[in-house]
This record gives sequence, C-alpha cells and structure tokens, in this order.
Amino acid sequence: MHKSLFNCKPVLGEQYSIYVLVREVVPHRIVITLYNISRGVTTDNQLLADTYDLYIGGEWTPGSDGERFPTTDPATEDPIAQVASATAEDVDRAVEAAREAFPAWRDTAPEERGRIVHRIGRLVQEHREELAAIESLDQGKPISQARSDMDGAARYFEYYAGAADKLEGTSVPVGPDQIDFTLREPYGVSAQITPWNFPGNLFARGVAPALVAGNTTVVKPAEQTPLSSLRLAELCTEAGVPDGVVNVVNGFGDPTGAALSSHPGVDTITFTGSVPTGQAIMKQAADTVTPVTLELGGKNPAIVFSDADLEEAAHWIDRAIFTNGGQVCSAADRAIVHESVHDELVDELVERAEGYDLGPGSDDPDMGPLASADQFEKVSRYVELGKSEGATVVAGGNAPDREGYFFEPTIFTGVDNDMRIAQEEIFGPVLTVIPFDTAERALEIANDVQYGLVSGLFTADVKRAHRFARDLEAGNVYVNKWFGDTNQTPFGGYKHSGIGREKGLEALDSYLQTKNVAINLADEDSESLPGA
Repeated sequence: MHKSLFNCKPVLGEQYSIYVLVREVVPHRIVITLYNISRGVTTDNQLLADTYDLYIGGEWTPGSDGERFPTTDPATEDPIAQVASATAEDVDRAVEAAREAFPAWRDTAPEERGRIVHRIGRLVQEHREELAAIESLDQGKPISQARSDMDGAARYFEYYAGAADKLEGTSVPVGPDQIDFTLREPYGVSAQITPWNFPGNLFARGVAPALVAGNTTVVKPAEQTPLSSLRLAELCTEAGVPDGVVNVVNGFGDPTGAALSSHPGVDTITFTGSVPTGQAIMKQAADTVTPVTLELGGKNPAIVFSDADLEEAAHWIDRAIFTNGGQVCSAADRAIVHESVHDELVDELVERAEGYDLGPGSDDPDMGPLASADQFEKVSRYVELGKSEGATVVAGGNAPDREGYFFEPTIFTGVDNDMRIAQEEIFGPVLTVIPFDTAERALEIANDVQYGLVSGLFTADVKRAHRFARDLEAGNVYVNKWFGDTNQTPFGGYKHSGIGREKGLEALDSYLQTKNVAINLADEDSESLPGA
C-alpha cells in the first residue's frame, strides 16, 4: 500500500483540506482513494466544480437564459455550487435529443444494452466514495447512509442489466387458423422526475429499468439535490450509453418540471414525490395522454402487539422513523401500540431518541440535518401543531441552537388518529404513538388515512401476521422488521400513495407496452368481426 499526502481544491466547501492518497493493490485491480482527513469524508479525485450545467445529448450545456441557482449544504447553510436552471426551451432540447437517440438505442441488441447497463453499475461501485461524499454534502445524510444509497444504486443497474435479454412476449392460443403473439416494446422517451431525499439512488431506480427496456430518458432531479444525478449521467456516458440516451435538466417544478411532464414528446412519466405534485403531473399528462407511474407519500403504521419482542420492535421503529431524518416515504410515522405495552415501548423509544448524535453528514453522525430550509420550517410547524392539538412531546421537539437545518428526533404520545400530525405526512423525524385495545381497532386505525404505501406489524402470532398482511391497505407489508423491500421486490402504494410499481421486475411494466400480432393462416375468408 502506498500513501501520499497533499493539498488540493476543497471538495466539500471547507477552506483548506488535507487528503491522503491511498493506492491499494488487490487481486486484478488497483484501488485509488482519497481520504479527506480534515472532515473524515472519503472521496476520489473527481472534485466538485463551482458551477454545473445541464447534461443534454452527451454534452454539458448552459441554460438558454443563463440563469443559475445555488445548491446548499444543509449542515452549514453555505452554498456548494451554482447550477444551471433549465427553461422550457432547454427541456425541448433534452426531449429532442432523447427522441433522436431512441431508435438506435431501442434497436441495440438486448444483450449489449444489458452489458452497458451492467458497466454503469460497476462504475457506480468504483466511484462509490465520491458519489457518497457528494450525496452526503448535497442532501445532508450521514456518509454511511449515503454509501448504502450508492450500493443500492449500483445494484439497480446490475439487477436490471440481467433482464435485458429476457423481456419476452407470449404466444396466445386462439386456434388453428391464426398465429397470435405479443411483443413487449419500449415506450420511447421516459421522463424521470426524482425527489431530494434519495436523489442518486432513485436516479438509478428509474433510469436502470428504463434503459434496459430500450427507452431513452430525461431526468429532472430535485432542485435541492442535483449533484449526484449529474455525476451519474456522466458515468452512464463513460459506461458506453450513447449520447442523448440519458439527459439531465436541473431546475424547479415551474418551469422545468412542468415543461417536462406536459411535453408532447415524452412517452411515459415516472415521478416520486408529494401527493399534490403527483396530482399536478397527472393533470398535465392527461392533455397528452401520457402514462404515469407515481410513488407518492405515506403515513405508515407500525402496529405493535402485546406478544411482540419489544426490544426488536423499538429497534426497527427507531430506525424506520429517524433514518435520513425521517425524510423517507416509507418511514414508520405512526406507532400503533397495544395499551398493555404502550408505556414500556415508549420508554425504550425515548431512550433511543435522546441518545442520537446530530451533525454534518461528513462526520457520520446518527442523524444529519433536514435537507433544506423549507423542510426545516415544515417540520417545525408540524411539531407546534401537534402541541396545539393536545399531543404530548416526550422526546425532542426542538431545533438545536446551531447552524444548519437540524431538528431533534421527536416523539409524541397522547395522539388521536384524527389529529393532523397523525393524518398528514410530516416527512421529518417525528413519531406519533397511538394506543389500541383490540386487533380490530388496530386495523381500523392503521387503514384510516388517505395513504397506503407501507405498513408493518410486530407479533409472535403467525396467523395474525397473515391476516393483517391480507387486510392492511398498503402496497408493502413488513412483519417483525422494517424496510423489508429490496431492489428485487415491487414497491408502490395504494390509495393516495401512488400508481404502478417500482423496483423488481414489475417496474419494467412502466417502461414496456404490449403489442399484439395476429397472423391469418386460414385458407378461406375469415368471418371475424369486432367484439368477437
């Protein structure tokens, strides 16, 4: 192992940085890594720029009006870089580039598409430390969580790459006078509008299946966190993705997002984010009759029965509400707890919440800051609302006196399910605890929200687990754990939590349409009529 010490341009906004270059020889490869020993962050020699453009047609290009906006470190409130803001004209250029690239990409042999997408996954893994450092800085999450996000991003590309040459149609048995079969074909241009809580990971979650199915893409990352998506687009090109197949247009919901979701040249839309924005996208897509896949919000119940392992339940609920500062659509927002174990479980959760270490993501704390000033204000308002509704704060409830958008892990008891803090998605580190007395009442409370993304229950009774898995109104049900979904399992919601499924092979349905082919074999005139 060879180490050298040197100074270079600050990667994470600090005035001076000291890096240790570690060159490590392992079987079949050489790993070169930069360790920022000033702040404990690991990255490689791809350093952040002062300005970022749009990525259209395989080239960096400024916005047509020259406008830029800052992306900000939520731990310090300091600007990181100035990012080009796409106009409707820029969106036109990106969609045009994607449309021009589509025929050649669609007609690329499936096994070759798979190899290219697999190479993207390898490059993401090779650049894991760099991407994680960018994500941690731009979004605020602890560096270890950002690394996990990038492992997941790499896995999406690897997983879907293996499906590229297995997207088969079917043969339909209609009788001896006709051969009938189906083809699964790409839509064309896929618009991907991604959120700020897992920007790099969700870039991969949508782009990987879209590419494997033969679509081209235009990605609009959230304005709060565009940097990892821009770097991932570069890595796609490095892996061999042709120019125009992956494009990135930075900007705000209006005009950038609206121009993309209403564009007549877009053939399918994938959106992850809030219910109001999802509803707006559906309305815009209706004018062009464009199919949409929506993964929206959640107000997810974790039901704890008296026979549950309370330490295990506390472990999972703690992780499920405070990971990424509660900024997770599948977070356990509501703990619905049997009255006989309510106080014991609350005591355990409070002890865990009060032990959290808050700090910049680069320090790898237990919890980083909220992602933006807007999100900080939203969480603060909901906590005050909960107090005014009559709920009791038993942990947290305050913003620490420090720079950055930090908020303490917060737990409310004395919550009725009709309170707004129990019905509305807060998207922050705020847990509401609601007691129940019977299984019937637990199920009623769990389902009594407009959302239906995920649900979970903790019990030793296998029959009860199966009954609740059947009766819970949610797209995913976890039993005696949380975050049980993987890259391979379908993910999506009931009710206001969305339309369609992402992840797993089911996600490919959002990027493939079915064509039926009927070939006449009859020697005489057919008597077929419509509606037969």
